[in-house]
Amino acid sequence: MKIEQIYTGCLAQGAYYIVSENEAAIIDPLREVKPYLDRLEKDNVTLKYIFETHFHADFVSGHLDLSKKTNAPIIYGPTAEPQFEAIIAEDEQIFEIGKIKIKVLHTPGHTMESTTYLLIDENGTETAIFTGDTLFLGDVGRPDLAQKATNLTQEDLAGILYDSLQSKIMPLDDSITVYPAHGAGSACGKNMQKETVDILGNQKKTNYALNQPDKESFIREVLDGLTAPPKYFGMNVALNKGGYESLDVVMNKGLNPISVEDFESFAKETGALILDTRNPADFHKGFIPNAINIGLKGDFAPWVGTLVVDVQQPIILVSDEGTEEEAIMRLSRVGFDNVLGYLKGGFDAWKNSKKEIDVVKRISPAEFAEQFTASSKIIDVRKISEYSAEHIDNAYNRPLDIISEWISAVDDSEHFFLHCAGGYRSMIAASILNSHGIRNFTEIEGGFNGIKKTEKLPVSDFVCQSKVL
Repeated sequence: MKIEQIYTGCLAQGAYYIVSENEAAIIDPLREVKPYLDRLEKDNVTLKYIFETHFHADFVSGHLDLSKKTNAPIIYGPTAEPQFEAIIAEDEQIFEIGKIKIKVLHTPGHTMESTTYLLIDENGTETAIFTGDTLFLGDVGRPDLAQKATNLTQEDLAGILYDSLQSKIMPLDDSITVYPAHGAGSACGKNMQKETVDILGNQKKTNYALNQPDKESFIREVLDGLTAPPKYFGMNVALNKGGYESLDVVMNKGLNPISVEDFESFAKETGALILDTRNPADFHKGFIPNAINIGLKGDFAPWVGTLVVDVQQPIILVSDEGTEEEAIMRLSRVGFDNVLGYLKGGFDAWKNSKKEIDVVKRISPAEFAEQFTASSKIIDVRKISEYSAEHIDNAYNRPLDIISEWISAVDDSEHFFLHCAGGYRSMIAASILNSHGIRNFTEIEGGFNGIKKTEKLPVSDFVCQSKVL
């Protein structure tokens, strides 16, 4: 028997490849299925089942493409209602793969179809659980996502999740290995550990959600600090439940080189968003007017999903040459399938053609320390929890994820400094502000981490971050 966790850091997502004898199963595959097909071919095994723990909100699963390419059936837990052919398993139903068995444990709460899969090895020993978003390391799945679909409140769903954990997970042996669908960095939980595998006994001891004295306490603690989920979550659920275009088609459409001469007219005719995926350090020195910078070397896809409100939004890319395919792939993972092409030759081609360019003023933390005065206005775009833990005295907290709610209130006549933790998010904010005609700011390279190292700015006392998204 072999269990392989295939972890994608930029989404903090774990898919699982399981082999016994000449048969395999895959749990919660990502959109691009080639890595799984390559493993099947290398191991000379047949994919027997594709297990989905629930209808995912934070990424588009590869279940449909993988099923079409392998003829393996897709399996969901009880109550799931996909709009395509699938096996809807019963609670405690057994599926055999080679000499091992997968037992269905219906664990609703995160969503009503949420299911944990219990692996029973060749010797009949309960060995591992694949918990999806029911149980994370250090946390449990947020219970607020399925409210509209179920007509239940988040309190109702949290209570159902508590019952699932107590009746299905807690009675299992402490030696069982826990394989969750996500780790730290995912918006599906608020207190996840950086580790991606653990034993259940350790989680019973250390996971705050598993150590509440009663259901009421569990509900209160799990809901405490939850912020609104990213807007793309609901759209991803719809794609995972209803179906989507083949990734092959999406990639072919997106890998369309657009010349400098045609780029502006193409953007206007299609209403496309110009998405610049270069590093902030390169972007600020020069970019196409009105382009939005979300760097590929960061939480690229989740931030696109958070800030671009419609997955159908036409997009054209400005990327470092050779990274266009990666950008299209990562966008497709969160349902943004409408990439229409990319600037041929990248930004250098635009610059060399003497086209108009824009810039963002950026200074170092040391320069900021020199320019800072008691009357300086500072906007900190980090999360509320980060700001609450520590911040520059009198800085305004304006989280990036809700920039659409506060951008209209920005005074475009008064200069301000802009920062995040390290410079990635503040450059995203800078590009959005710039696209709205707001230019009276200076962005700080290295963010709060760099500012603090100067030891020259008044900073609030550190407060340990709570379990807040």
